Amino acid sequence: MPTEAPAPRRTRLTPERERELYEAVVELLREVGYEALTMDAIAARTRSSKATLYRQWKGKPELVATALRHSKQVSSSDIDTGSLAGDLHELIRCHDENDVKRDQQLMRGLAHAAFQNEDLFRALRELLIEPELASFRALVQRAVDRGELAADNAAGEFIPHMLFGSTLARPIIEGVDADPEYSHRYIDAVVVPALRLS
Repeated sequence: MPTEAPAPRRTRLTPERERELYEAVVELLREVGYEALTMDAIAARTRSSKATLYRQWKGKPELVATALRHSKQVSSSDIDTGSLAGDLHELIRCHDENDVKRDQQLMRGLAHAAFQNEDLFRALRELLIEPELASFRALVQRAVDRGELAADNAAGEFIPHMLFGSTLARPIIEGVDADPEYSHRYIDAVVVPALRLS
């Protein structure tokens, strides 16, 4: 007997109310971290009932992952400068330096929590990481379609790894976070040559 696809989440919340709720969840997450974050605290901060939260989202992992997805200022799918190098630089430019630092701190804490919590790991993969990777693959495919990037370029599939890896490596190797200036230099010195972009 074939299994049915999961039904899309239905909501009675207005887009404005959803946005307000997501912002409150991310704010709380920054304040206390994932482990200390409770559905009670979210309900109190957002003036919601726990029953409403559980009805809309299965639990804390799904709510946190969805809130993070909706709090992103810009997605890869929003960017098309006409060149892959330009798109990568634009991704960096779209984030304020203070937001970058706060996001790096938040994601480090979440990464630690995710490796301790299978439900959070799965929710982040399904609701945050996979959709963004799909958008990023579309950005790369546009470069292939333009003839700018060879379809068989061996480094192409590793662009997310290069970008994400650089932000993780710098604090370990140099003791400082990856700021926008560093990220722009990294794209020009590492990513562009690896992809053989002009």
